[in-house]
Amino acid sequence: MFVDHTRIYAKAGNGGNGVVSFRREKYVPRGGPDGGDGAEGGDVILRVDRHIDNLKTFHYNPLLVAKDGGHGQSWKRHGKNGKSVIAKVPPGTLVYKSPARTVAEAVRMERSGEGLDLELIADLTDEGEELFLCRAGTGGKGNWQFRSATNRTPEEFTLGTEGGEGVFYLELRRIADAGMVGFPNAGKSTLTSKLSAARPKVASYPFTTLNPMVGVVEFSDFKRCTIADIPGLIEGAHDNRGLGHEFLRHITRCGLLLFVVDMAGSECRDPIEDLETLRKEIKLYEEELSKLEWLVVANKMDLEGAAENLQNFRVRFPKVEIVPISAEFEEGLEELKAVLCERVGRGGR
Repeated sequence: MFVDHTRIYAKAGNGGNGVVSFRREKYVPRGGPDGGDGAEGGDVILRVDRHIDNLKTFHYNPLLVAKDGGHGQSWKRHGKNGKSVIAKVPPGTLVYKSPARTVAEAVRMERSGEGLDLELIADLTDEGEELFLCRAGTGGKGNWQFRSATNRTPEEFTLGTEGGEGVFYLELRRIADAGMVGFPNAGKSTLTSKLSAARPKVASYPFTTLNPMVGVVEFSDFKRCTIADIPGLIEGAHDNRGLGHEFLRHITRCGLLLFVVDMAGSECRDPIEDLETLRKEIKLYEEELSKLEWLVVANKMDLEGAAENLQNFRVRFPKVEIVPISAEFEEGLEELKAVLCERVGRGGR
């Protein structure tokens, strides 16, 4: 199961209370105050882990609740600090704060339309990066802290403060150097499997790919790049037709867009109209996406009619960079890899 957005509730631990206590021992009738301080509660922390690839864990367990701090004790003993909760998230996780304080309130606000007012508080991209989602409450002071020359038997103490809490939304946007965009059955999954070690499902029916997948392309000069294969788009994707929003969010971080076009028109579509539709959907979804660098990968050049369609395509788009390939028979892949290496290739680790 692939989950790329979910709602969670987080609650940091409360601080422990300070206590009032006096030392009472044999032969020490006036031992004075010895009430200890309360302890700090636990924090709720999100930590980026590159070995995590989606938010499935939070879908099944959306409650992140840290332990409370222990109360102070006699003999000036400090309470035990509450244990923090550290939850791992994949790189590319956006964290939004909801105005709601509880899940019930968040659901009510969502149903009424008020819950759409979310505040972006973090964009977690780097390995090991941490976000303190909710801060722990501080411990209270015991009466030992209030002793003075004029007040030798203080009965003052303070309570621990409450830990932070709230409702948050997590959204995953895959991080890749290049993102492949195309209609269903354009051959994106086949191309991904030929260029990288990723093994997406490949079949002859549409919407074979249901989840975005990232593959690593290795080049001969020790450079590499990552490519994102998102499920096929359809017209109206910007209005979330065909779960367009679920898929398009994963190319917003890419530096280069590869429009994979079935140049043979094997699905009874016109390659020229395909590209025009895809470019329109990208622009309508997010204006900035249309400003990214892009090129066309003319796939299925091994099929009848592809060469003639390519000629017409070049006439219609004379200034567009086009790389003809046949992903199934691995033709033109070296030329495509050379373009990728030049455009988005970077040194490997």
